[in-house]
Amino acid sequence: MTDTAPPALLPPPSDRAPFRQMREQLRAQRIARGLLAVFFTLLALYTVHGFLAALVWGGIFAITAWPPYAAVRRRRAAQSNGILLPLLFTIVIALIFLVPLGIFALEAAREAQGVAAWMNEARHSGVPVPTWIHRLPFGAASLGGWWESHLQNPDDVSGFLHSFNLGHSMQVTQRVGEQIFHRGLLFSFSILTLFFLLKDGDTIIRQCLIVSRRAFGKRGETIAQQIIASVHGTVAGLVLVGIGEGAVMGVAYLIAGAPHPFLFGVFTAVAAMIPFCAVIAVGLVTLLLLVKGATIAALAILGLGMAVIFVADHFVRPALIGGSTELPFLWVLTGILGGVESWSLLGLFMGPAIMAVMHLMWRNWTRDRCLDGG
Repeated sequence: MTDTAPPALLPPPSDRAPFRQMREQLRAQRIARGLLAVFFTLLALYTVHGFLAALVWGGIFAITAWPPYAAVRRRRAAQSNGILLPLLFTIVIALIFLVPLGIFALEAAREAQGVAAWMNEARHSGVPVPTWIHRLPFGAASLGGWWESHLQNPDDVSGFLHSFNLGHSMQVTQRVGEQIFHRGLLFSFSILTLFFLLKDGDTIIRQCLIVSRRAFGKRGETIAQQIIASVHGTVAGLVLVGIGEGAVMGVAYLIAGAPHPFLFGVFTAVAAMIPFCAVIAVGLVTLLLLVKGATIAALAILGLGMAVIFVADHFVRPALIGGSTELPFLWVLTGILGGVESWSLLGLFMGPAIMAVMHLMWRNWTRDRCLDGG
């Protein structure tokens, strides 16, 4: 007769109580850790909320620069923890913004000196009636008479200039200076963020993938890829196309004899980054050419500008932005315009990215429903 082990028996209820109490304690600890994590996350976001826009801009710069940066790094067999290559890319991207802004500032300073000299001369000798007023198709007599009554006499010009509130002008100048300093600080922080994102890019990508897979599974990685594709498409569709429009129209301004063709070319490029806003720059140059009396050149600039804007906004941009994310044109346009209204200039990139994620989720939801119904 062999001994057999007795079957495993559940402990009596009095013995199971410590295990149940332990499970409840562990559950309470998990909830407390989650609440603590949410609290410190919100606290951190509140602490850096003034620099969140700069952090997002740094991320956009890094996403845009990562493909060429990774290609150069592979070609040169550079180490991921080196600082020379990230520093070079950071400097190049900073110069892409700083060089046009510097030239624009120099042009603006020259214009300000010219305006100051004109105002000083006007105080002493008055402002004669411009010749272009007599070439206006209507209203030339009344406008010319008003000019002779208010601006041709030096005393009238001095009184007109002194009518402006000097104190208010100084306050406006001070506010503009504060805004320039603040924007410059945010831009410097964005460039610094770009450097560290490029330098530690591999580690950051690996950590983001781990967090995404733990929290959302494969769907989270797909959403991240959609956001990255949207940023690349937006940069190509808005920034590069806007620069192309500015270059084409800048050359046209130069040929047509428009004043300050380079300055207005840069203004057209910046305005063209927002759909349909390049019309403002083209219309302004057209008006200046009409004032100069160059009617044929003004009509040529207007016609060429409308054609370039139409082709860029209706064919090139939807193909570049929507093609990379499979977004319909209406979704692209809504994301850009709604993003600008909600997030200012940052919305140019956040709007299409948000709409790309929504479009991806919509496709997934409709596909699952179709499969379930079938």
